Amino acid sequence: MSDREYFADLKKIYVTEALGASIYDSMVGKMAACGLRDVYVKLGANERRMMALVDTELRKLGIEVPELKKNMTVAVMSALFRITPLVMPNDQFYRIDTALRLPAKAATDWSMKVHGLVERELTVTYQDLLNRPLIERPVTLTCVSNEVGGNLISTANFIGVSLRDLLLEAGVHPEANQLFSTSLDGFTAGTPTEVVMEPDRGAMLALGMNSAPLPLEHGYPVRMVVPGLYGYVSATKWLADLELTTFDAKQSYWLQRGWAQLAPIKTQSRIDRPRSGGSVAAGQVTAAGIAWAQHRGIAGVQVRLDGGPWQPARLSTEVGADTWRMWLVELTVPPGHHTLECRATDTTGVTQTEVEAPPVPDGMEPPAPPPSRVPYR
Repeated sequence: MSDREYFADLKKIYVTEALGASIYDSMVGKMAACGLRDVYVKLGANERRMMALVDTELRKLGIEVPELKKNMTVAVMSALFRITPLVMPNDQFYRIDTALRLPAKAATDWSMKVHGLVERELTVTYQDLLNRPLIERPVTLTCVSNEVGGNLISTANFIGVSLRDLLLEAGVHPEANQLFSTSLDGFTAGTPTEVVMEPDRGAMLALGMNSAPLPLEHGYPVRMVVPGLYGYVSATKWLADLELTTFDAKQSYWLQRGWAQLAPIKTQSRIDRPRSGGSVAAGQVTAAGIAWAQHRGIAGVQVRLDGGPWQPARLSTEVGADTWRMWLVELTVPPGHHTLECRATDTTGVTQTEVEAPPVPDGMEPPAPPPSRVPYR
C-alpha cells in the first residue's frame, strides 16, 4: 500500500463533520513528520482506538465538539499534543558513545566469536545472522546517566535475532554468570547471563532499527539489545566479541569506573507538556508525558499540582512491558505560577521514589519527577 492509499483509508475512519478534512490533513502531516506511519500500521485495530480527543485541545484547533467520542491512535495523539512519539526516529534516538570516531566495518567483513565458558565455540558471520529467524520488538532503551526529566531515553522497533538461542547453541556453562561483550572500538560491557537467558526477556542481536538497517551511529552492523537493563551493561554497539565468563574474572569499562554490576532500569516518569518554565492559558490544561519500567510495565501514573492530592492520569494502550507508556491528564489551573509533579507505579507495585540520588552507581532515584514550574495566565 502506498502512502497516498494508506492516508486515504485512514481519512475515511477519522474525518467527520466535527473533525474536518483540513484538520485531519494537518494531523497527518504532523504524524508523518514524527515517522510513525509504520507504528500505526502494525498496531491492532483495538489498540488504535485508545483515547478520546480532549475538548480544550480541539478548541485550540478551531473545532467545537459537543461530545468527545473521537478515537485516536497513539501516533495521532503524540503528534496532536506535541509530546514524545511512541517510536523515536533514528536521527532523534539518543546516543552515548565512548568512541571519538565511529568504528566502521562492512557487514560482509563482519564476524564474531562466542567463546569462553561454553561447550562449543561459535564463529558467526553477518550472513549467518540473516539466515536465522528474524524477530522484531519495540524496546525502550535508557541511559543510566539520564537525569530527572532528561532525554537520554528512546524507543525503537529493533529487528534482529534471539541472543538466547545463540547462547543455547554454544552451551553456556553453569558458572558463567557474565556475558562479556566487546565493541569494535574496544568498549566492553558485562551483562548478567541469567538475565539474557530468561525465555521471556527478549535479548537480541539487532541488525535493523525502525524498518531500516541499523544506522552506523547506533551500532551497525550488529548491536546488543537487552530489555530492562541500563545501556552500560546491555547495549553494546558495533559488537565484535562475546565471551562467557564470570564477574570475578573480568571487569567491563564502566565497572572499572565505579558503576554497579547489576543495573535494572528504575521505575520513572517525565512531564513533556507543559514544558518547565513554559506559559499556558489558565483554566482547563492538558498535561502529558511518558512513564517507563522496562520489562515490568507501567500500571499507573499520578499527577499533582502545587503539592496537592495525587490524581490518576489516563494511560495509552500498552504496546509492551519493554516500552514507555504515554499518559495524559486534564487539570483546572488558576492564574499564577504553579508546580506540576508526576510519579509512576509499575506492575509489581513499586512507586517511583521521592529520594534523590546521583546517577552513580546504578541510576538516579528521583523525586516525583521533575517539577514543571509553569506560569499560567
